[in-house]
Parts: sequence; structure tokens; C-alpha cells
Amino acid sequence: MSRRTLIRNGLVITASDEIHADVLIEDGRIAALAATGTAAAEAFTADRTIDATGKYVIPGGVDGHTHMEMPFGGTYAADTFETGTRAAAWGGTTTIVDFAIQNVGGTLREGLDAWHQKAEGNCAIDYGFHMIVSDVNQETLKEMDLLVEEGVTSFKQFMAYPGVFYSDDGQILRAMQRAAGNGGLIMMHAENGIAIDVLVEQALARGETDPRYHGEVRKALLEAEATHRAIKLAQVAGAPLYVVHVSAQEAVAELTRARDEGLNVFGETCPQYLFLSTDNLAEPDFEGAKYVCSTPLRTRDHQAALWRGLRTNDLQVVSTDHCPFCFSGQKELGRGDFSKIPNGMPGVENRMDLLHQAVVDGHISRRRWIEIACATPARMFGMYPKKGTIAPGADADVVIYDPHAEQVISAETHHMNVDYSAYEGKRITGRVETVLSRGVPVITEREYTGRAGHGVYTPRSTCQYLN
Repeated sequence: MSRRTLIRNGLVITASDEIHADVLIEDGRIAALAATGTAAAEAFTADRTIDATGKYVIPGGVDGHTHMEMPFGGTYAADTFETGTRAAAWGGTTTIVDFAIQNVGGTLREGLDAWHQKAEGNCAIDYGFHMIVSDVNQETLKEMDLLVEEGVTSFKQFMAYPGVFYSDDGQILRAMQRAAGNGGLIMMHAENGIAIDVLVEQALARGETDPRYHGEVRKALLEAEATHRAIKLAQVAGAPLYVVHVSAQEAVAELTRARDEGLNVFGETCPQYLFLSTDNLAEPDFEGAKYVCSTPLRTRDHQAALWRGLRTNDLQVVSTDHCPFCFSGQKELGRGDFSKIPNGMPGVENRMDLLHQAVVDGHISRRRWIEIACATPARMFGMYPKKGTIAPGADADVVIYDPHAEQVISAETHHMNVDYSAYEGKRITGRVETVLSRGVPVITEREYTGRAGHGVYTPRSTCQYLN
């Protein structure tokens, strides 16, 4: 016997529509929708009914950029796949795409297998993988073809972090050429890491060791220069490009120019760049270390350009770059030397709420909220319409969202495995009430009812904006 769930009386919001509709779920998928009160809706029958009167019924969020259990600077991101995916569910996200890492001297396959081992049986929600390519050589390039065939269709490269993840222009070009042939999508961390290392060395020599100098040496112009260079290399290779965690208005301008020329260039930003600034990096008593991430937080005047980019679709996606390190014992590794502060911030639980606040504040529309947080990342990374929408045949990843509930974000109440919140004390209108993952309740009226191992690995097709 199949189990049927019926969600009644809610406002169903997708990237393209808003309709008061009842949603019928069967065997883990959306079976049907019908306008509330119509004969078709009245004919729906189910084992379990959820009343969504006065609530939004939205697709589960798709966070295309997380780093669970990521090694960095002699430590590891504080969230495991178990704690991180549980926190994601609490925040209304039902799919993450995490980054498997190729170690220099190792193969892509070894890196991917290691990440499968970390995640399998531990996730509360569904997950996929991108591949970080740290060592471009002939064998690596051949492996890229094989990974695309089995559903790992995006590859991240770094223009930053010399000696760790860094690729030079020649390596980047070779990987882009391979992606142009196999349908893969190159994701780029666009910062001029060689120049940044010079500025870091000079700042430390001057005794400038506090967290705020992290933001000062990672200059907006060096993000813009790297973004420009990545675009031109992609153009030479005939490959699409997705620039991650865009934070600087000058970088947005480079993306806008490329898109105006008709290039397949895409941009992502993150909530920290939309809501936080260098004011946070400058907080006294080393508190600024909590906000050290790369690309860094910028001055507030960059935020307007990011919001505008989201409205004009020159930026298409908001993901989190969730990579949490505890203040105690991890961020503190950089006391006396900002360059040793682990780079990364928590956020997987806050993204959907913060973007709803952006709706309340008038930055974006409700449908654009769903577009940048659910539908576009699903399309960008080859999971639509299985993920990212509410439509017959889609996975029943559904969030009942109360747009009127008020909450205060705090480390005391969040579920991420980290000892601080980047948004401590921020008042938010809107809150996740119930979350279904493939039809199974993971959050039920603000209680966790999920389990580790419910989430399954999701192979992906190639970027659906290129088909």
C-alpha cells in the first residue's frame, strides 16, 4: 500500500507561479496539485493531511555550496554530514551539493570515494557532490569525463590558496577545455591568490595581525581581476563558467559584462555578503575572526550591487558556502596572525529565512526567493525538476513555511555544530514549520522527526542552462 500525504489550503509558491492549491504526495513524489476548493482538490484522499492555512508551501531549498567535514588549515569544518544535513533540514533545505576534494598527488576517484564514505548513511536529506580539482594532469582530465558520466558534473578550481588548492592559468585552461568537451561545469574561486599572498606577508610584517586585515588584503580589485581572467579563459576554451561566492561589486560588473556579451557565465553570492560587512570583521577582542571567510566580507556599499545583480539575474544563485569553524579552539588558531584563522562561516540553517527576510524588506519577490534558493541551483547542477519545484513527478521535498512567525537567530537555538551564529540577535520574520524530504517528515511542526541515513546520494545531469 502506498502512503499518501495531502497538504491543504496553503499558498504554493514556485519560481514561476503562486496559487492557493492542495498538494497530493504519493510514494515520495508530488502526485497532483489542484486549486483549493475545486472539485479536483476535494476528490483528493490521503492517509495523512497537513493543514497549511495561512502558510506558504514551497519547494525544499537546494544549497549548491557546502563543505561538511572539510579539512582546512590543520583542522576540520565543525559540521559532519549528520549534523550539517540535520541543520539544513531545520532551515528548510532538503538538498545539498557538497565538495569532494582531490588531494595533490591523488586521483579524483580517491577524493570522491572518501567523500562518499563520509556521507553515506549519515545524511538527513539528499546530497550530491561537486569535485574540487587540485592537481590538473592528463589522468585527472580523463577522470573528469568518467565522473560526468556517473553524475558528478561540476568541477571547482581555485585561483586562490597557492600551495593548497591553487591552479595556474594553464591548468585552468586545460580543465575548461575538457569541460567544454564533456559537458561539465567549471566552478571558480576567483581571487588572485598570488598577489594576495604578497599583501598578507606585507601586512603581517607591519604588525597588522587582527581579523579585519583579512578583508583588507583580499582586495575587491583582486576578486574582479580574477573573475575577468576566469571569464576570458572560459571564452578561449569555449566552456561555461560558474563563479562562486561573489562578494565585490567590481566582480559583479565583470559578470554582467560577460552575460551582456551572451557568454555562458553564471554567478553565485551568499547571505553573508548580503547581510554582513567589514564592520563585523572589525569587531573587537578577536570577535572579528568569526567572520573570516574567502572571498571576504566587503564594505556595505557592495551590498546594493549584489541585490541588484540578483534582481537583474546577473547573479543567479544564493548558496551558503557553509564551512563552520568554532570560535573556541578553531578560529582562535589565528590569534596574532589573521592568515591562520580557518576560512569559513556557518549558514546552512539560515539561508532560506534570511532570503525570506529579503522578501519582507523588499529586495526580491517571493517567486525570486524560490528561484535563487531552489529552482535555479537545481537547474544549474542538473537536478530539475526532480528537485527545486513543486510539480507532478517531482520529489516531494516540500516546506510548510509560516511567513508571519517571528524569530531571533541565535547560537543558543540553532542546530549547526558550531559555537556561534554569524547573525546573532538578528530578528527575522518567517520560519520553517514542517519539512518533507521525498514525502517523509524530517521536521514536523518545529520538531526533528528525521533520521541519519534517510538522505540519499543524488547523481546529477549536466547544467540545464546549456542544453
